[in-house]
This record gives sequence, C-alpha cells and structure tokens, in this order.
Amino acid sequence: MGTFGRETGQARLEVCHSNCIAELQPHVEYFSAPEATVNTDEWRGYNRVTNSGRSHVTVCHTPGARVWAKDLDGDGIREVHVNTAEGFWTGLRNFLRPFRGVNKVYLQQYVIMHEWAHNLKTVTTTFLRIICGVTQLAT
Repeated sequence: MGTFGRETGQARLEVCHSNCIAELQPHVEYFSAPEATVNTDEWRGYNRVTNSGRSHVTVCHTPGARVWAKDLDGDGIREVHVNTAEGFWTGLRNFLRPFRGVNKVYLQQYVIMHEWAHNLKTVTTTFLRIICGVTQLAT
C-alpha cells in the first residue's frame, strides 16, 4: 500500500499481507496529517478514513461511471484523482521486471529501494560518495 503526498511529492510504501482495513487505516493515519484530504478510488476499504478526521473524496473507476478525475470547486482543474498512485505502481512494476520475479521474503526491500529512488530528488556528489563507500576525497 502507498501514501503519496501532493505537496511534498514523497511516497511512503508498505508491503502488506492483505488489503484489509486493519492494515490500511494505521498506514493512512501514520503517513498523513489529520487535516489532509485523502483521495482514493471507490474501494470500500477506504470508507473508514474519515473516522480519523481526514477528509475523503473518491473517483469511481467502475465501467459504468468511468470517472478518472473530478473538479469539485468548478475552476476547471480536476484536483481529485489517484493518478499519482496508479502511475507509481506502474513504475514499481517496471522497476521489478528486470529481476524476473522477486521472492516475497525480499519484496519489501525492493519496494523500499523504489520508494527511496522516487523520494530522492537530487543526486549530489556527496550522496554518490556515500553510496559508493568513499569516505575521503583523493588528494
């Protein structure tokens, strides 16, 4: 499961054993501010999001409705969507593809790497030295 910050651009991911409310609710509460608006699809598991004080708006992807984004305030910008999350899952799937299957035991580690790569906005020389294990500059 994942939470994606609209203002921060940060992703927070967890590999869960199931998609039950008991696992979803604590994740949403931990990774979002109490005054946040949570945008989701129509899955019933999200119905309790408002119990934690967060606003909840949905888009309905069912074949009859086919609503991908909503403009709630009438300004012409469709601000209610889940495209960020859906695009991220596509990116994760593409990231995992070269490994030709990942053991479930190690899946969380691969997901953490993808989350980290997404959240890292700038690669600096200092960062590269750290990741490569170089502690001192050559003189």
